[in-house]
Amino acid sequence: MALTFRKLHPHFAAEVAAIDLRGVADRGTLDGIRAGMDEHAVLVFRDQPFADDEQLAFAKRFDGALHMKTGAAVVQKSRFGNEALTDISNVDESGELLGAGDRRRMYSLGNRLWHTDASFQDPPGRYSMLSAKVVPSVSADTEFADMRAAYDALDADMKEKLEGLRAHHSIAHSRKTLGFEFSAEEQDKLKGAVHPIVRTNPRTRRRSLYLASHASQIVGWPVPEGRLLLRDLIEHATQPQFVYRHRWRVGDLVIWDNRATMHRGRPFDDARHRRELRAFFISGATQNHI
Repeated sequence: MALTFRKLHPHFAAEVAAIDLRGVADRGTLDGIRAGMDEHAVLVFRDQPFADDEQLAFAKRFDGALHMKTGAAVVQKSRFGNEALTDISNVDESGELLGAGDRRRMYSLGNRLWHTDASFQDPPGRYSMLSAKVVPSVSADTEFADMRAAYDALDADMKEKLEGLRAHHSIAHSRKTLGFEFSAEEQDKLKGAVHPIVRTNPRTRRRSLYLASHASQIVGWPVPEGRLLLRDLIEHATQPQFVYRHRWRVGDLVIWDNRATMHRGRPFDDARHRRELRAFFISGATQNHI
């Protein structure tokens, strides 16, 4: 199947022309989508009426093993009974809006920080797939930052400074910055992981910053100095010229490469407006097509 990509931003992100991903299984089309991911890092597919099991099946066809345990699984059980399916919603098991003080809502507010999915795990997240089921009438967008363009824009001295540096990532760290409190048992399950600050895509050899609000410190540096550098880098990488803002429509499926992007959800009145999205995260352990 021939694929066409319409750029949504000068640096990255593209909308893929009409295609029903539920029926895509041939190697040629899947390889074409993978090549599009390498080039654009964020792909938008409109009008994808996925049932949850169909989205799961496509994720497995696309790139294999999924992350079965996300950070949210530590503080709440999936209302769908499938730990691989992440519920990016503001409703409870009965479909009622979460209260302002509900612990599940307080945890999910961390999604409004700039982050990279599953960077606090080893292996980290590779691709994320987010499907829109219910979208409010008010703006409830997601922003993406191109970490490749952000790296390219660094001066030579900074690029040299970052060589070999590694950061410890912990979702407990990012949530605690918002005042979320974990039990001792929950904390014990969230040890985090260490990853390089600069990554290279093994297919394209293109370099990118690898940052997130989960990054708590630079290994081997004094904590305050490391956090200041991480903050400066995130501020640099999220300047408007590096950011694409996606306005959701029902039926959208957005796939992004966590090795090349950061993202964040934008605030909306979630006490009044329902918003339901479903996500699958593909593990960085799978290199089936590299």
